[in-house]
Amino acid sequence: MTEKELLYVEDAINHELYMIKSCQEVEDCLTDENLVKVVKKIRSKHKSILDMFMNLL
Repeated sequence: MTEKELLYVEDAINHELYMIKSCQEVEDCLTDENLVKVVKKIRSKHKSILDMFMNLL
């Protein structure tokens, strides 16, 4: 991989980590169970994407 490609991968991984953390913070503040389910689903999707990146490396 070129240095530019590695920077792209690093940015993408950092983005997914940020989204997972943000979803967790929002989820912790919610009281509506329906909203909690939605945010959990979004967090799970970002976790799957992060796992795919890590498997590629």
